[in-house]
Amino acid sequence: MRTFPGQNLEPMKTHLSPRQLADAIGVSESSVKRWSDRGLIPTERTAGGHRRLPVGGVIQFLRSSDLSLVQPEILGLPEATAGEEAAGVESVGDDAIGDVVAALVEGSEEKLRAAVFRRYVDGWTAAEVCDRALAPAFERLGERWQHGELEVYEERRGVEVCRQVLHELRQAVAAPGDGAPRAVGGTLAGDWYNLPTAMIEIALREGGWQAQSFGAGHPVETLVAAIEEHRPRLFWLSVSHVGSADELAAGVAELHAAAERHGTALVLGGRALGDTVRRRLRGSAFCDDLRQLQALAAALEPAAARRAGTGEDDDGGAR
Repeated sequence: MRTFPGQNLEPMKTHLSPRQLADAIGVSESSVKRWSDRGLIPTERTAGGHRRLPVGGVIQFLRSSDLSLVQPEILGLPEATAGEEAAGVESVGDDAIGDVVAALVEGSEEKLRAAVFRRYVDGWTAAEVCDRALAPAFERLGERWQHGELEVYEERRGVEVCRQVLHELRQAVAAPGDGAPRAVGGTLAGDWYNLPTAMIEIALREGGWQAQSFGAGHPVETLVAAIEEHRPRLFWLSVSHVGSADELAAGVAELHAAAERHGTALVLGGRALGDTVRRRLRGSAFCDDLRQLQALAAALEPAAARRAGTGEDDDGGAR
C-alpha cells in the first residue's frame, strides 16, 4: 500500500460512491460493484437504492488487498507518492516517530493525519499506531516541556490536533458487528487526560467490541452507575494522573465491587500506574499498552476477536 505526505485537506469522508472508490484506486466502477455484491466491501443503500461505501470498510478492504490508493485525496487523505517514501514507514531519517513529533509540535492536523494514516493504510493496526507512534511522541513532547523547549500551548495544541485525527481513525476502524460484547470506560475526577481513553475505545473497537469512552474527569459514583446501567463485559479505567493514592484506591475498590456484581472485567492501565500504586488497587487485570489490552479482550471474548480479524481466526491466521 502506498504512503503519502501531508497537504491541506478537508476532513476525511465518511462514505464513498462506487465511482469515487473506483477513481481512488484506479479500477473500473464495475469491479467495485462486483466486490460490493460479493460482500468484500461493506455497503449501505440510500433510500433510492444507490450504493454508499463506508470509508472504514473501504480502508479495511484496501488493507487486506494488493490494491493501492492512487488518488487518496478522494477519501480526504493526503496525496499518494511512490518511490522510497512508499517503501516503508518505520523511520523518518534516523527517527522512527520524527514525523509524528514534528506534526504535533507544529500543530498541523494535515501532517499528523498523514503520519497516522500512512502507517494505518500500510498495515499497522490502530493499536500499533497509538502504542508505537502517538504515545511515544507525546512522551517526547513531555520531555521537551520539562526542559523548557516547548510552551504549554504547543503541547495542548498538539493534544487538540491529535483528538481530531483520532476521531478520523475511529471512523476508519471497522464497526463492530451485531452482538459484539460491550465495553465502556473513562477516567476519574482529577484526571483530565482524554487521549488515552479515546485510544482505548479505538483499540477495543478494532478488536470487535462495542466500545464507548465516557471521557475524562468523572466522580467514581457516576462510573459505578454506568456499570450498573450498561452492565458491560469489560470496563476500563485509564489512569494518567494520581492526585491522592488513597482516593484512587478507594475509587477503584468501588468500581471493582460494582464490576463483580455484574460479571464485568475491570481493566486498569495508564502511565501513572507504577508498581507502588498498583499494589494498592483491586482490578481484574492491568494492561501496559493497547496491544496487551486487545489480547486480554480477545481472551475474554474470542468470537469478537475472530469477527474483527484480530488474534487467531478460524483459518489459523493472525492479523
